[in-house]
Formats: sequence, structure tokens, C-alpha cells
Amino acid sequence: MIRIELDDPTLSRTRIAISPLLETVCSLWLVARDPAGLPWPFADWVRRARDIPLPAPAQLYLHLPRRMPDFVAPIPLTSAPTIEEQLELLRRTPVEVIDAQLATHQRDGRLPEHLRPFRDDPETALDRLADGLATWWDAAVAPRWPAMRAALDEEVLLRARALAADGPDALLSRLHERIIWERPVLTLIKRLDAGFTVTGSRVLLVPLIFSRGGMLCSTDDPDTQMVTYQSRGAALLADSPAPAPDDRLALLIGRGRATVLRALVTPATTTGLAAVLGLAMSTVSEHLAHLQAAGVVHRRRAGRRVLYGLEPAGLALVNLLGEDSARTEFVS
Repeated sequence: MIRIELDDPTLSRTRIAISPLLETVCSLWLVARDPAGLPWPFADWVRRARDIPLPAPAQLYLHLPRRMPDFVAPIPLTSAPTIEEQLELLRRTPVEVIDAQLATHQRDGRLPEHLRPFRDDPETALDRLADGLATWWDAAVAPRWPAMRAALDEEVLLRARALAADGPDALLSRLHERIIWERPVLTLIKRLDAGFTVTGSRVLLVPLIFSRGGMLCSTDDPDTQMVTYQSRGAALLADSPAPAPDDRLALLIGRGRATVLRALVTPATTTGLAAVLGLAMSTVSEHLAHLQAAGVVHRRRAGRRVLYGLEPAGLALVNLLGEDSARTEFVS
């Protein structure tokens, strides 16, 4: 496990951002996995992506240790950077940053072969890496990015509302099933064992669709403690519908409406639900209309968006028949 102790000033500066570059890096790790061992919806995407040639420079990420220097996957500096902005940031990484991070991660000075070019000729190495990532992005990630961006915007909206309404404690405690918040320690349930104390910094949360439940923890930046987590919306990666759960709620109101009702345990927009569940917008709208008419779902305006959530009757239905919902396979 990774245990991160946060002081109050750091916690009070909690922020949320998306990162096309980190999505790209995680997609490379994902495509290296055997699709037979991956759940829906990731297996569908990996089978397709394996037909795309993997640029040689981008293969660096398949050889990095679990604790890698942050400069090869820089944290986002704004809340919604473009891939072009992040690749340019990668290209312009200062030499002193590279040297400092390599020294931190390889204290004996024995750099692995795949990291030596960043010490010997950093400008060329960074350009090659950025070009390789750009090539992979264009072929493997960009075709899905408009839908991914919509789902990530939805995720950020929901988390930002929770942060504003209930504060960072509530946000961190509900972030992900493998993230535990027990003030002042944030615990990431991973095989890697490490501990850090962060003071006078800020927390940056980055939702990732390609995460596959994995969590990155960035510690090299003295001003930012970044933690990534699995975002809702991974269903948009699939070619096929989610496996059908065999449960009482679906028998009572139909599979489609049961799926929408369960998903609304976390409020969402129509667009967000469509992305999370892999359903057509028209289908989601029809289900929402029926559920709202039945008095189990409500709608609330949040700025220019309309969020749907569960009425007490809807929450009671989900809780009452919740034993079956635990077997549902869609990613949230």
C-alpha cells in the first residue's frame, strides 16, 4: 500500500484535472496486457488497439519500474490541458529536473539502458518520446477522445460539486473503492509499499478512463501531490454491451432501467450516463423519462447542465435489491 500523510494546508488546496497525456501512457500499459485477462470493457479496446503498430520510443513505458521519474509522465498544469500542450511541456522539461529525478530514483547512479538517453542527450530523447506518444495518440486514443472528454468533464463536474458542497474529506472518502481516506492519511491499495508526508503542497486528483483500476502517485513535484483514479465512463471503450446481470431489479423494471437506476447512485447528466453505460443518448433519455414519471428519479439544474439523481424511493429500490447489483460488471 501507499500511505500519504497530508497536512491541512495541502488538503485545503485539493483540485481536480484531466490529462490526455496520462491517458495515453495508461493506454500503452493496458495494450501490453493479455485481453483474455481483462474485464469488459477494456478487453474490447485492447483487441482492437493491438492491430496498431506501437512506436518504438513509446515502448519506454513498458520497461519502466513501478516507481518511475515524473518527467516521463508530467502532471497537468491546468484543469483541462490539450495533448499538444502536454507534449510540448514534456519536450521542454529542464535538464536540471531530469537530473534531479534520475538521481532520486536511481541513487546508485546505475541507470537502466532505456533511461540513459535522457541523461546523455535529453533534448533528443524528449523529442523522440513526445513524437512517439503523439503517433500513438493519433492512432489509438484520438478516435475515442471526444467521447472520453465528455465523460471526463462529467466526472470533474460531479467531483467538483462534491468538493464545493462537502469539502475535501467527503470527496476523498468517496473517490474509489481502493482509495481509503482516514485523516490525515490517504491510502492507495497497491502492491507497491511506500509512505510519504506532504506539507505545504496541494492535492491534484486526475480521473483516468484507461486506468483499469490502477492508481498513479506522483511525488517528484514539491508543489503538487498527484493521485490518479479510475474514472466512470470506461464503457465507451467497448464494442459490445455490458454482460447482463441476472437480478431482481432487472426482472422488476427491465434491464435497461435497472442499469440506469443503479448508475444514478452517483448523480449524472444524460450525456454522462450514456458514456458510463455505453448506451445511446436516446435510450438513456427514454429510461430517465419513465423513471422520473415513476417518482424514483429527480432532475436538478447545475449551471448549464441537468443532473439526474435518485429520489428516496429509487434509493430504496436499489438498496432493497442491492444483493444482485453487486454482481453488475460495468465500470463506474
